[in-house]
Amino acid sequence: MQSKQGQAAGKTAVAQNIHGTMEFLRKYPPFNQMENAHLAYLVEHCQLRFYGAGESIIKPSEGPVQHFYIVKQGQVVGERPHSARRGTETTFEITSGECFPLAALLGERATRTEHLAGEDTFCLLLAKDAFVRLFAQSAAFRDFSLRGVSSLLDQVNQQVQLRAAESLGAQYSLDTPLRELAMQQPVSCLADTPTREAVRRMHEQHVGSIVIVDGGERPLGIFTLRDLRRVVADGGELGLPISALMTQKPFHLPPDASAFDAALAMTERHIAHVCLVEHGRLRGVVSERDLFSLQRVDLVHLARTIRHAAKLETLQALRSDIRLLVDRMLAHGASSTQITQLITLLNDHTVSRVIELTLEEMGDPGVPFTWLCFGSEGRREQTLHTDQDNGILFQASDASEAEAIRQRLLPIAKRINQQLAQCGFTLCPGNIMAGNPALCLSQQEWARRFSAFVREATPENLLGSSIYFDLRSVWGSEHACEQLRQQLFAEVADNSLFQRLLAANALQHRPPVGRFRDFVVARKGAEKDTLDLKKEGLTPFVDGARLLALAHGVAPCNTLQRFAELVRREVIDPLDGAAYEEAYHFIQQTRLQLHQQQALLGQPFSNRLDPDSLNHLDRRILRESFRQAQRLQASLTLRYQL
Repeated sequence: MQSKQGQAAGKTAVAQNIHGTMEFLRKYPPFNQMENAHLAYLVEHCQLRFYGAGESIIKPSEGPVQHFYIVKQGQVVGERPHSARRGTETTFEITSGECFPLAALLGERATRTEHLAGEDTFCLLLAKDAFVRLFAQSAAFRDFSLRGVSSLLDQVNQQVQLRAAESLGAQYSLDTPLRELAMQQPVSCLADTPTREAVRRMHEQHVGSIVIVDGGERPLGIFTLRDLRRVVADGGELGLPISALMTQKPFHLPPDASAFDAALAMTERHIAHVCLVEHGRLRGVVSERDLFSLQRVDLVHLARTIRHAAKLETLQALRSDIRLLVDRMLAHGASSTQITQLITLLNDHTVSRVIELTLEEMGDPGVPFTWLCFGSEGRREQTLHTDQDNGILFQASDASEAEAIRQRLLPIAKRINQQLAQCGFTLCPGNIMAGNPALCLSQQEWARRFSAFVREATPENLLGSSIYFDLRSVWGSEHACEQLRQQLFAEVADNSLFQRLLAANALQHRPPVGRFRDFVVARKGAEKDTLDLKKEGLTPFVDGARLLALAHGVAPCNTLQRFAELVRREVIDPLDGAAYEEAYHFIQQTRLQLHQQQALLGQPFSNRLDPDSLNHLDRRILRESFRQAQRLQASLTLRYQL
């Protein structure tokens, strides 16, 4: 009798243990998305094992991995030999709810990194054969195993969109293919159709445009209601063929392009219609009404209002509309890259209009000039929290002429800087602004300055290069700016010492993760318990991508475009490039959400985040994202033998 009672008690204890372990795992991905039966199978086939602090769990010399590990309590660190210096380097830290080593298990190979217990640790072990069976049966587990951090990022993005949609009532995604939004049978006509007849068709079909096509349905032009107003105002003849009044070579996209692609094109080009063309034939038309009535945000109208603002006060008022735009875009599933691109584009429109209004106010100086931007604006990576980094480039035949032109342009440049500050672009604390005589230079003077940065690699010049070498033109001729960039590529490519110094400079901002703690945060002062998402999180990626881009003549300034081109040229491994892109994207997304929250609370913008304010999933991916920055810095250390 006692034996039966003992057996019953034992079964109860086992059941309670299985239930408790399942409840523990349900707190963490991917287990929180698995079906009960699959999760129960995992738990029933696991064994619990203890590892003392410093004890090896798995290492490369043991051969192909035989178990799947889940940290139940404690911490696991990964260490591998460092070929550039003696000893080892810590490549990652794993804490409760995290698992390893998926890549080695799926590749049926040994792990490349030794896994050690960072402190007294309990792990759940699932044998390889049970792992294979679970992999085959559970779609959620299989997806996570194959995609790792990408799968986690999907979950985070879904949560972000859900939270934003709950507050804004949005159901629309900027990733929606245009074929789902477009008028599938667009109104069209041939080139010899009388304009009056074309307008009649537009009226009957209740559309704002008609596409002019040839006999093979290839678009030749487009005629819109705006064109009609222009024709009537100019006293044009409606009996003329539509080909005489249409806008030729209308902009077009393929049907599988996204709503964001159309939004960007409309905003950049000041157009209200995009044709969809496939294999040369017209397949549809998307209007700004089609695109933005669903979003309840009229990007094109906002850009148009900025570009035609009659006074500075209008531009000041529109800054709140741009902030609302960011809220809406987050709700509609836009990525951080899409948001920063559009913020930068609208900022460019604002800067251009401020320059034009200033010239109307102060008079044309009679000297053509180009307005340059540097830093995040130069990389098209601006957020709402931004300050000014700008300069002026002009042409001069000699030093005396350059000085005379500078004196004519400086009062205008200072006025532009002041007016931009009134529109929300903070004055640069380091005076990196066009109103500074040192940044209002002729093309020859800029060329000499950039050459000095490369030849004389002082700490000040290295710091300057991290700002000025991400440059582009916002207003005025682009040709001179492009010439400067080409000269810069040539000088950096031929100077290995400068590259090595740039690499050392790129290691100055270390990601805020330590060996025995989740995050390294400030310990005192107003910044206590916080970390800097920009300097400590994004800057390592920005600096690393810039260095490799300059060294290999990669033209784009944007960080993610640089990584993509470096992968294409086989400078960076494709898997590493994808990991860097995902990590950069997540840190930027976290930064945008922080700024959004600060705006809602009426707080000043800051890049400092208390990691304890994040949920477990966000903390986990942020920590992994910082570790990708560490990996990039480690690769630079090896590449440049630092």
